[in-house]
Amino acid sequence: MIRTKTTEPTRAEPRRVRRTLMLGLPTVWGAVAMTYKLVCPLAQLDGFGARITTSAVFFAVGTGLILRVRGSLMRELRDAQAAATAAQSALLRPPPPRLDGLVLAAGQHSADRGASIGGDLYDVVATDHGVRVVMGDVRGHGLAAVGTVGAVLGSFREAAHDEDELGPLLRRLERAHARYLRQRARDEHPSAGGGEPENPLAEEFVTVLLLEIRRDGAVYALNCGHPWPYLLRPGAARRVEAMSGGDPLPPLGPFPLPAELPPVRCGRIRPGEGMLLYTDGLEDARDPRGRFFPLRSTLATAVRHGPVVPQAVIHAVYSRLLCHVGGRLADDAALLVLRNDRSRVPAQHAETALRTAHKVL
Repeated sequence: MIRTKTTEPTRAEPRRVRRTLMLGLPTVWGAVAMTYKLVCPLAQLDGFGARITTSAVFFAVGTGLILRVRGSLMRELRDAQAAATAAQSALLRPPPPRLDGLVLAAGQHSADRGASIGGDLYDVVATDHGVRVVMGDVRGHGLAAVGTVGAVLGSFREAAHDEDELGPLLRRLERAHARYLRQRARDEHPSAGGGEPENPLAEEFVTVLLLEIRRDGAVYALNCGHPWPYLLRPGAARRVEAMSGGDPLPPLGPFPLPAELPPVRCGRIRPGEGMLLYTDGLEDARDPRGRFFPLRSTLATAVRHGPVVPQAVIHAVYSRLLCHVGGRLADDAALLVLRNDRSRVPAQHAETALRTAHKVL
């Protein structure tokens, strides 16, 4: 016996009932008001009391209509917000509090009012090759960039475990991005019934920063047009230092990657030190007088007293950022903070072999 699934019609039935009630009840209220005006003898009188009664009836009908429509709109808004929250949870999964000896925290603010997702992306995974981190920023913000975020993050979460080196991993991200753009081109073609795109494909690109944190705290990177991270060193004379590996590569999209992609060493995170990755929505944020947000000094203040606490650093940065811009961001702003909580670094294979050889001699 072949059984057919009837789940979709069953789910659609409550929506049809809600829409019917949303349209039917205002119609009934309007019909009651018109019937009262045309049929009720009290509505035909011209006395002061009759006019007050008639006005009260129409006011009650109008108030009921407004409240009904408002309730329907609020339900639709709650449904849309719930869908956006579910999409954000699927795409930008919150990192675990601890991962392979690292303490993690992340935050994201969308520039679109009422939206909880935008064009920023980040993720952290523990692999056999070390802890690998991706931070990126899609051109534009809001729901228009969600497809690119999903394509890049989906590729990273699979390739981070498969690829031994960062170079092949970055090429996987480039291919995933190119595939997504080709699919968008087909969907937006006039023959497919696509409308005018919000972001033309010729202007589509995404900045990407790939990091690999090894057991000894060494940080290797490949950077495609993204801001370099900051090293957070509590108690040091220079508490905040920019980590850099030279000039970055072009963003993914406009130009192909070069033939050779050797990862560069951009620093080392010692036990107790932290690192902050961010998108340019922070440093580019301006106050009403046009002054840029002082990210570096904000970080120095956040780690001035005591150890690096990732969640506290994020709270301090966002609090000052929203105060700086008056509560309204012009671009998405994402943060990822980690602290090296490894108490000691295990001996590497080469060091172990050297010690063994000395003992034999």
